[in-house]
Amino acid sequence: MPVFQFNPPERFVAGTVGQPGDRTFFLQAVGEGRITSAVLEKAQVEALATRIEELLEEVHRRFGTPPDDAAPPEDDGPLEQPIEQDFRVGTLALAWDAEAARVIIEAQEIDETASEEMLEDDEEELEVFAEEAPAHRDVLRVYLTPGEARAFAGRALKVVSAGRPDCPLCGRPLDPNGHVCARQNGYRPDRLV
Repeated sequence: MPVFQFNPPERFVAGTVGQPGDRTFFLQAVGEGRITSAVLEKAQVEALATRIEELLEEVHRRFGTPPDDAAPPEDDGPLEQPIEQDFRVGTLALAWDAEAARVIIEAQEIDETASEEMLEDDEEELEVFAEEAPAHRDVLRVYLTPGEARAFAGRALKVVSAGRPDCPLCGRPLDPNGHVCARQNGYRPDRLV
């Protein structure tokens, strides 16, 4: 399976397709006439954005401000068309390349063939940032300047927060068709047996 490498990408964004409550989240990299779109979960997008911010803070603490910290113009545009899913993300990895002063983001395809036993026992150790993808997984690898990484994280957090608003009482998402709030009457439909 291929490694989709973008060093540097012309564009790298998190985006969605669909209405709040029924959205599909994508990481999309564009460059050299190709588009790579990987599907992932909302929680993965939020975690990636948060970890990027933490990584950049740590880099700043250890090495000072990286030389190329200028943020690119804000990118609020839609995902590039056509949106064709290349793979579904299972594992995300994040690293700092001090020599090139770049953030490396790697999204690896979910391994649907791995058994839970193998994952629990760590028998199959995955080499992160290998030149070739594991034989049965696709990998998206993107190299970003600190400014580009900050811009990506900012947009990703906006995309995550653009969903359904949360109920002020119970914190669960509000549906357009109504909301059964556990704090008002104690009934939670997901607790029925």
